[in-house]
Amino acid sequence: MFTIGDFARHGRVSVRMLRHYDATGLLRPAHVDPVTGYRHYTAAQLARLNRLIALKDLGFTLRQVRDILDERVGTEELRGMLRLRQAELEATMTASAARLVQVEARLRSIESEGHMPTNDVVLKSVPATRVARLTATAASFEPEDIGPVIQPLFAELLERMKAAGVAGTGPGIACYEDAPEGGGAITVHATIEVAAPLAEDGDLRIVDLPPIGEAATIVHRGAMETVLPTVQTLAHWIELNGYQAHGYPREVSLECPEDLDAWVTELQSPVTRP
Repeated sequence: MFTIGDFARHGRVSVRMLRHYDATGLLRPAHVDPVTGYRHYTAAQLARLNRLIALKDLGFTLRQVRDILDERVGTEELRGMLRLRQAELEATMTASAARLVQVEARLRSIESEGHMPTNDVVLKSVPATRVARLTATAASFEPEDIGPVIQPLFAELLERMKAAGVAGTGPGIACYEDAPEGGGAITVHATIEVAAPLAEDGDLRIVDLPPIGEAATIVHRGAMETVLPTVQTLAHWIELNGYQAHGYPREVSLECPEDLDAWVTELQSPVTRP
């Protein structure tokens, strides 16, 4: 048998928690010395301790943990519950990492207020472009809503083009517009330049993107999650030079290596003079 201190060390818990589990009936000592009151545990009790801790980490209350343990949940069922909790934690970490990126982008924009360089903006016309297109809807234009929609959409577009025997001849272009249903929803178009006849195959379409008479353009280097300072630099240029923006900028993917930080994207914002 193990003293409560030794058992705590082997179970990677505190002595205080073992006393609490004893008081609540979750994990009784195998033996309590009637004279000293010292608690002693066996190695076999580590199995119950492991399940107890795992169920607590899953978010169950101590009463629920006791009920589950007393019903002797099977190993496979417990493994499945832990995997579910693992997936939830990973999703939380991913979402937190994405929010951190957005906070950093906002911070860079705040730090650059008053001295945003606008000499990188180029005014040019954009000709009509034939593209293969897939369309989906995002809840809003916020990065956390756009990213999970546009990235899988481009992946599906490439697969659909390959299945249809349509080869890309130019860059991918992301286009956005307000969704018909309103409420802040955004219609997202994933497009890739092609040389093919106009066609419609279910939701895969070969269409012509209309030309842009005048577009204020700027090149963004890095992942699209960090595009905010570049977008706001473009906005400052548009206002300083007496233009009005119309609609959402197109995002033309000039270089898309595996390293997202090495991406090169041109933003094309349609503009006119008042």
